[in-house]
Amino acid sequence: MKFFILLVISISLFAGKPDLFLLNKYSDDINVTGWYMSEKLDGIRAYWDGKKLISRSGKVLRTPNFFIKDFPKYELDGELWSKREDFSNIVSIVNKKNPHAKWSKLTYNIFEVPHAKGNLLQRLKRVKETRYIKVIKQIKVKDKKHLKEFQESVESKGGEGVVVRDGSLLYYTGRNNNALKVKSFIDEECEVVGYNEGRGKYEGMIGSLSCRLKNLKVIKIGSGLNDYQRAMPPKIGAIITFKYYGLTTKGNPRFPIFLRVRE
Repeated sequence: MKFFILLVISISLFAGKPDLFLLNKYSDDINVTGWYMSEKLDGIRAYWDGKKLISRSGKVLRTPNFFIKDFPKYELDGELWSKREDFSNIVSIVNKKNPHAKWSKLTYNIFEVPHAKGNLLQRLKRVKETRYIKVIKQIKVKDKKHLKEFQESVESKGGEGVVVRDGSLLYYTGRNNNALKVKSFIDEECEVVGYNEGRGKYEGMIGSLSCRLKNLKVIKIGSGLNDYQRAMPPKIGAIITFKYYGLTTKGNPRFPIFLRVRE
């Protein structure tokens, strides 16, 4: 009987990974004039299947009724978000095991309507905004200068970057060059393989993480860790995301900065 109960609970918590469109990285040789650009919100991506919110990894999110009571019966794809530079707080709200009142601080920001007919703007036009559902504004790209100015404006306010998409296409899933992320920095993932002792104000805590890259190189990442993360660092074997600004002459990430632990 205990096994059956646990099995039911595990099924209710996991719905399988939704099939979504994914972003490639932008490069200057790609002509995006006439595409649509929007701010890339640094939150938690979530898929609404008409009944429940599901994370990109397939986890069913424990949403309170007040948050989803006005959600439509059709599918939505968007970002759970509060404000810029608030990712840790968003994660703490979304990852609670039980519904709670702090969800009122979030909104569900829509950038796609899966399987709806028409081009991007026609699909988004179907969405009715409510207190907790917002449609992310899409701006037509005039030229590269226009894109650059918008990117700089977003990043100067603490935003993560920009998304550009070919808005003429019908709905699709998977990763290709029709949807791109535009950032001043590069983000990458690595595996935590060790800790390095802190000094000075960080004595008794973690000074930096030793992380193994996909090419098997090991680098140290200390910048970006807050005091809590230095006292309670990501577990050995955890996959973390960090950002960096180009490569050194030795081919290592320049100025690596911790961003988050992968869900």
